[in-house]
Amino acid sequence: MSAALDLILLLTGLSYVSLAPYTKVEESFNLHATHDVLMYGIGRENLHKYDHFTFPGAVPRTFVGSVVLAWATQVCVRMGSWLGIFSDKFDLQVISRMVLASANAVGLCLLRRAVSRRFGRPTAVMFVLLTCTQFHLLFWMGRTLPNMFALLPANIALYLLVDRASNSTRPSKSSVHWAIALLTFATVVFRSELLLLLGPFVLQAMILRYTTLYDVVKVGLLYGILSAVLTVVVDSYFWQQWPLWPELYGIYFNVLQGKSSEWGTSPPHAYFTSFLPKLLLSSIPLSALGCLLDSRIRTLLLPYLAFIGIISGLAHKEWRFVIYVFPAFNIAAARGAVWLTGRRKATLMGRLSFLAVVAMLAANCVATFLFARSSFANYPGGTALYAFNHLYESEENVHVHISNLAAQTGASLFLHSHAPPFHPVLNGTHPTNWVYDKTENLSFDALTRSREITHLIAETASITPSAASAWAPLAIVDGFDGWKLNLDLKSTFQGGVFEGLKGLMHVLEMVRSEKLVILKRRT
Repeated sequence: MSAALDLILLLTGLSYVSLAPYTKVEESFNLHATHDVLMYGIGRENLHKYDHFTFPGAVPRTFVGSVVLAWATQVCVRMGSWLGIFSDKFDLQVISRMVLASANAVGLCLLRRAVSRRFGRPTAVMFVLLTCTQFHLLFWMGRTLPNMFALLPANIALYLLVDRASNSTRPSKSSVHWAIALLTFATVVFRSELLLLLGPFVLQAMILRYTTLYDVVKVGLLYGILSAVLTVVVDSYFWQQWPLWPELYGIYFNVLQGKSSEWGTSPPHAYFTSFLPKLLLSSIPLSALGCLLDSRIRTLLLPYLAFIGIISGLAHKEWRFVIYVFPAFNIAAARGAVWLTGRRKATLMGRLSFLAVVAMLAANCVATFLFARSSFANYPGGTALYAFNHLYESEENVHVHISNLAAQTGASLFLHSHAPPFHPVLNGTHPTNWVYDKTENLSFDALTRSREITHLIAETASITPSAASAWAPLAIVDGFDGWKLNLDLKSTFQGGVFEGLKGLMHVLEMVRSEKLVILKRRT
């Protein structure tokens, strides 16, 4: 049973990678850094070929996670090469994302085992059910955002606090210190907002006498300095700037200079009233019940609630900034759900309580299905470039220009299948002299005048009549726009009951529109 639950968590995460293998622009730095480490190695003679010197982004990001991910992926790639299963660079993107998803799944599996020990096996089972019927955590844990690299140490820190007997009144001092060390590492190297979680956790640990101020300072300084040295040495080398501490620079740029507001602002209550209800779904009411029922849950959730309250003071908000609270809320929700399902079934309230939990899990599944369907259709750039690679895989001397929308919605370096660099394990026979051109801000007239460009992956909305005369459309790629509710049930049942029941499947319809077009030069 225990192994089966762990396998469910792992396979769900891997399934999302398989069904949505492409990536968005916010994932591109770490994805392309992983690509460059895999393809070029880390020797100084090849650093100038790295993508971040061409597209550095608004602020520098750390290479620490990408280097570790690339090395772990390298092991899997070498093992796969014995079977000869890799023929395309895109295969390596999928493998690297699966490695990251597997690492985060291990963190969730450890947490599930700790929940079983602390709150009982039924709560651990419910924790898995709630986690797997939510969309965002398992879908995104295999995506190369800095937050997903920080998620593993954050979850292991939570595991260390939860992993104790059910009647234990406090975690061991060593567990507390290791949790502080892990959160310090994740804060210094990956995501500085975790400082806002580390602070309430440390304060609670001292108030409840899990540790002392002296020990907190000692552990914090030791692992803070070691983590800072690690990121400064690694990132100064890869960015060729000395000294460089990416997360410290990010605090200066986003918080002190207030630049994060340029990416949009939300009201202070947004996390509580918008983001968390959408992301946690039924775990919101169930976690509230768990808090009412169990003082252990209240103690567990308090630092996470404080974290959300503090980070709500920042004007720029994104759901990924608070993804670290999801497992803690799901533990609380599992505790509440187990209490409801454990009521005596002989009573009306017992049966209603059980049905309420079943209904909430079913509602989770429906919402997750809709989230997943829309997300799978939301990567037109990756879809277009993958199709283009296979459409012309037998041709040489292709020069394709990739539009901004395509580059932002999946056209990653791993999809530059027919241009160097190539990994040694790739055994496919394909052209090797293509040019993938991502030059920005070029008009159609400029693209037409540039005679070396043979093909375009362009935005459909940008095509002009003069461009249509110079370029022949080969394929259209659409993308997700939204959902449409079709309530015309009368016409649905006009063809009979059976046809009407089939039509009910289309009450909620996905709305798609043309996003990109693949074009070939006419002359």
